[in-house]
Amino acid sequence: MTGIDTPMQRIATTDDLSARGLERFDAIIDVRSPSEFAEDHLPGAINLPVLDDAERAKVGTHYTQVSIFEARRMGAAITARNISEHIATTLADKDKTFKPLVYCWRGGMRSQSMATILAAVGWKTTLVAGGYRTWRRQVSAALEDERALPVVLIDGQTGTAKTRLLHQLAHLGEQVIDLEGLAHHRGSIFGDFVDQPQPGQKAFETALWCAIRELDPARAVYVEAESRQVGQRRVPQRLWAAMQAAPRIEIRAPVAERARYLITAYPDLAGDRDKLLAAIEVLRRFHPRSDIEAWQAMAEAGNLEALAAALVTAHYDPAYDRARKRDGDVEGCVVLETPSLSDDALDVLATRVIAARQG
Repeated sequence: MTGIDTPMQRIATTDDLSARGLERFDAIIDVRSPSEFAEDHLPGAINLPVLDDAERAKVGTHYTQVSIFEARRMGAAITARNISEHIATTLADKDKTFKPLVYCWRGGMRSQSMATILAAVGWKTTLVAGGYRTWRRQVSAALEDERALPVVLIDGQTGTAKTRLLHQLAHLGEQVIDLEGLAHHRGSIFGDFVDQPQPGQKAFETALWCAIRELDPARAVYVEAESRQVGQRRVPQRLWAAMQAAPRIEIRAPVAERARYLITAYPDLAGDRDKLLAAIEVLRRFHPRSDIEAWQAMAEAGNLEALAAALVTAHYDPAYDRARKRDGDVEGCVVLETPSLSDDALDVLATRVIAARQG
């Protein structure tokens, strides 16, 4: 660590943003505006902005159109009020042993203003050297790293409960990366999560890196076979390269069982007929009008298992088969068949997956 001396107290700086490095602090305080924080932030950070979005825009306009000095005076007054409010509210219960880590975009005036006042209170305050940009550079470098990840792909046609199988493997102590969970998307036209929009690309990459850096590189990591895009989020190069080279375990199950499972996996669609009909409409450019109208009629009638079976048979299975034909046979692919996708059957299937990998 290096440090910045103030008349009140020494303010340390750090660029150690490893999981262990961050654990040294009682709070990680992001002083950027709410929109900057929403785009991405350090793991575990709280947002205590010294300027909110409207205030930041106002000061910026003053800076470019009126006077740099006047903009700085305006910004200082607003910043002082906001920091005072944070100390009187969010930080009101912190005792003299409180150790905060503070950062802004690049380690400039916003974070230094907050850190100076927190240090004046008597709290042992540390600044992130280089601010959020230091974190972003570290994440980007880690996700472009060429070191291999020991990935094993869980493959299979739509409705073979691959995501739930991943969760069961995690329950058994195996290492998993749930890309759909991190991306808040189930990887199909029906796949967005209700009331949970996808994170931005940067936030997705932060979440992914936080998952990867906790892994034991000597043990297998199970990942669901996905395309490069999960919804609107792109899988970074390091993981994508590992997925492309990974051994596969393919799950197979009867169409009727897959249709039943899909109803449980997409409960939001059953309760939102308009959303379901809109998703079917997206398929119009791929299928004859008669098919679209038949599927819409099933949706209108609430005949969801029949609809799921029809979509699996006519749309998703052919797409999967085309992809496999394009990519060619995967050498060493292990096929595991299951007659059921019930919870009990998935428990058994998870143990078979582990055994197949170890064998």
